Amino acid sequence: MSNEPHPTPGTTAPRLAAIGIVVADMAASLAFYRRLGLAVPTEADTAPHAEAALPGGLRLMWDTYAVARSIDPEWTPPGSGTPTGLAFECAGPAGVDQVYAELTASGYTGEKEPWDAPWGQRYAVVQDPDGHGVDLFAALA
Repeated sequence: MSNEPHPTPGTTAPRLAAIGIVVADMAASLAFYRRLGLAVPTEADTAPHAEAALPGGLRLMWDTYAVARSIDPEWTPPGSGTPTGLAFECAGPAGVDQVYAELTASGYTGEKEPWDAPWGQRYAVVQDPDGHGVDLFAALA
């Protein structure tokens, strides 16, 4: 017997369609994620909301602090190193090292330098401009 919830007969279960993050500086955040290969139009740099299509039909969405406060006037920004994280697969173990080096050389904060993780991946963590940890990984073999 499964402990997973089942939709009520005659209804459809919700489908994960988007992952959203709230950012202090839209242009700075989008510049970071463009460096990781996401296609976001440059005109989005000054918009209060932006989106990028992800594989499998998901979307990554960015909203400014003003948008978050328009939804919830009590909203306050989370501290750095919050549990929300994104993971980007790189082109092999050397790709992890290369992307990490490029991002940190460009001024982004390295949270954890590349290492060979015991679960069989080359792994590293760099922070986006809002302090969200972004994982970089590739299979070791």
